[in-house]
Amino acid sequence: MRMSSQVHGQVRFDELSGRIGLEVAVDPMRNYVFGHAGAGMVYYGSGGEDRFWLPGEAFLSAPPDSPFVGAIRDPRLSTVTLTRSVIEEVAGDAGFAGFRPVSPEAGAVWWSTCVHLRDEVLPQFGDNPLVVANATHLLVSTTLATFPNTTLAPPSSADRRDAHPGSLRRAIAFIEANAATDVSAADIARAARVSIRALQLAFRRHLGTTPMAHLRAERLSCAHEDLKAGKGSVTSIAARWGYARPSVFAAQYRAAYGVTPSRTLRSR
Repeated sequence: MRMSSQVHGQVRFDELSGRIGLEVAVDPMRNYVFGHAGAGMVYYGSGGEDRFWLPGEAFLSAPPDSPFVGAIRDPRLSTVTLTRSVIEEVAGDAGFAGFRPVSPEAGAVWWSTCVHLRDEVLPQFGDNPLVVANATHLLVSTTLATFPNTTLAPPSSADRRDAHPGSLRRAIAFIEANAATDVSAADIARAARVSIRALQLAFRRHLGTTPMAHLRAERLSCAHEDLKAGKGSVTSIAARWGYARPSVFAAQYRAAYGVTPSRTLRSR
């Protein structure tokens, strides 16, 4: 049997493979453990339900507060553990309502995102807080889009009442003052003194966007100013503002400003 792990902040990646048959009884994990079966057989049982996973399938192992039984046979098993707090930072009090992806295609996209972040982005840029934060938020957002959850519940009457321009102004001021730091939706909501759901509603209602999209736009604007001032290379400026892949930065920059980052840098 071979096992390996990577931990990046509130995300943990584990790999297990080998010629082995194993069954374990596990206390509640308290966090969300998602997985992908690459080979062999994987089984989880909790709440009186048996769930078998075959090669190519993605899954949620068990509810975070539930004990479970797990079994593997000749596996190549990958798991991704997300803390409850990082889920809450992105989506408030969201809970997952199913163990399977909403579609096989969504499961495949989720897994390719996990592999890209685990094998390429985080090993290379794991010491850059903004890159780690952006990678974590991308992973959580992709997970929420992949597995059934409660984030699509309608806003409450209190959320609708709080989604006013004053809340939006406080949120925008906080984003502009903290764009260079690791900022989550929960941080912005606290600064605006509203719930995450009310924050999301305020941005959608008044600006037609989301808090995190506005944060990304602010960081892109800061990168634009750094390019005009010649504060480093395109790659270093991109990494400074949370872009692990210069190609992604270049595409988003050109879409926003109509020229390439290198041209802005050369024209200073």
